Amino acid sequence: MLTDRIICAVMLVLAAVYFYATAQIPALEIGDPLGPKAFPVLLGIALIVAAILLFFETLKTGAVEAPRRVHAWREDRRHLLLIGGVTLWTVAYFWVFDRTGFIVATTIYLFALMAVFNRGKWVGNALTAVLFTLGTYVLFVKILHVGLPGGILGF
Repeated sequence: MLTDRIICAVMLVLAAVYFYATAQIPALEIGDPLGPKAFPVLLGIALIVAAILLFFETLKTGAVEAPRRVHAWREDRRHLLLIGGVTLWTVAYFWVFDRTGFIVATTIYLFALMAVFNRGKWVGNALTAVLFTLGTYVLFVKILHVGLPGGILGF
């Protein structure tokens, strides 16, 4: 399917950019021998493995896919618009992340995505977005001591 191939290619480009950004992290002379680069490198490797697995799954399902319907281009167009919309929404999330803060930006981002992909389940979507965001905030800030932007809430 065309959209799977696009997602696979975007994942590989994202992994390349991610590895470049990881290479920019300065190496420390003291402390942990792996340094601050170990975790980002593992994430980059996981992203590449996921892209490769998606590629092989696309090849496997493409061989047994039913013949294309006459109006299959409408479905492809809808998927491409969906990918484009999610990409633009993610760019907007990155743009407002520092200004509004982790909790506000992430809650709104997740709720909007869930409203698109899990239509009509407003209470469940809201609870999931809020609880996931708060759980992630507690994990990173309180347990792992990672600084996240406070934004308009100030914490």
